[in-house]
Amino acid sequence: MGSYLPSTPQERLEMLHSLGYQAIDDLYSDVPKSVLLTKPLDIPQGLSELEVRDAMRTMAAKNRIFPTILRGAGAYDHYIPAVVGSVTSREEFSTTYTPYQAELSQGILQSIFEYQTMICELTGMDVSNASVYDGASAAAEAAMMCLDRRREGVLVSAAAHPEVIETIRTYCWGRDVPFALIPVKDGRTDLKQLAELLNDKTACVYIQQPNFFGQIEDAQALVDAAHGAGAKAIMGVYPISLGMLKTPAEYGADIAVGEGQPLGIPLSYGGPYLGFMAARKELTRSLPGRIVGETKDNQGRRAFVLTLQAREQHIRREKAGSNVCSNQALCAMTAAVYMSAMGPQGIRQAAELCYHKAHYFAQQLTRITGIKLVYDGAFFNEFVTTCPSDPKALEQALMQKGILSGLPVGDHMLWCVTEKLTKQALDRVVEAVREVTT
Repeated sequence: MGSYLPSTPQERLEMLHSLGYQAIDDLYSDVPKSVLLTKPLDIPQGLSELEVRDAMRTMAAKNRIFPTILRGAGAYDHYIPAVVGSVTSREEFSTTYTPYQAELSQGILQSIFEYQTMICELTGMDVSNASVYDGASAAAEAAMMCLDRRREGVLVSAAAHPEVIETIRTYCWGRDVPFALIPVKDGRTDLKQLAELLNDKTACVYIQQPNFFGQIEDAQALVDAAHGAGAKAIMGVYPISLGMLKTPAEYGADIAVGEGQPLGIPLSYGGPYLGFMAARKELTRSLPGRIVGETKDNQGRRAFVLTLQAREQHIRREKAGSNVCSNQALCAMTAAVYMSAMGPQGIRQAAELCYHKAHYFAQQLTRITGIKLVYDGAFFNEFVTTCPSDPKALEQALMQKGILSGLPVGDHMLWCVTEKLTKQALDRVVEAVREVTT
């Protein structure tokens, strides 16, 4: 972190002199000496570089890394171009944080601006914020931004990710907002039940595309139903799928949200990830967090500013409608570098590979006695099958072969295939499943 502190020792000394001090310790002259640290802390001595490396290797050895991964359910094992890590590991980026003196932080602001632009291009929406904590938070924040004095009911598809459902439910509970689940029929949101739940108090409807079971929803009908009742439509989307599927904007959704982890962020034990949010232009001022805009300085040069910064630590704290107190600048920049490296054609190719490989795997897997698709609807790269035995037992058996299976869901298994899996790898998984289930 050679350049972490932007000022030189000489500059810091000059600042001290301008304040009438000769040394850093002079700044603490009013602090009682009894609370000042005058001797080394009572902690073990530091380790050498070799000892630190050995200690880190010992800890890392506790991790189990599977060469073959067939689990998704919100976190996906996609290929990440080498340039992503090369760019984001640079020290001037790895310390990115909240731009308190925003216009002095042109580099951070530009990275956020580029990220916002790409999210808008990906979702088809008009405006994006600078990201939030994760996909579940984005979904809940989107539901809250739809509330007004006349409408406050929130409807959520029961086919959405369970953790997203619980996060929205928690937000609603905290603000005493009516919450209800839209039942599922044949693995998809029940349109008839939605029509019965909608009323003139409903603020928004949240659906996920593809949904938690991998099924492709009839999103157009669901969005139209929400709008027909005067409610806003929120779509939670899997970003890679947008390389093939219609965008939220094409369906007429008001807000698009999702988990940005598939956009160049590696799998890790709980994150950090980021939630992306994009909306129609009319909802710009309702978006939580901040929005970076492009302008020109007094010399006509391209410059960036915080166009909207309606967060508690900046302005109108007592009227804040959100508790987004930080940003995910490094994760957002990672997503921007990934999207830039892949480009529209690269993302489309990744989506097509996911789709075709998943359908090949499903076809081969269902040739095994006792395994069949639970739902007949169209799917992208995730699907649910029956299991001839306890899915937990199947999971453990495949782990012994170096395979992370699909996610056990009740008596079934939710499988996921990404572009990283080769035909040979998928064939080996099929043989392994046949071996442990017969």
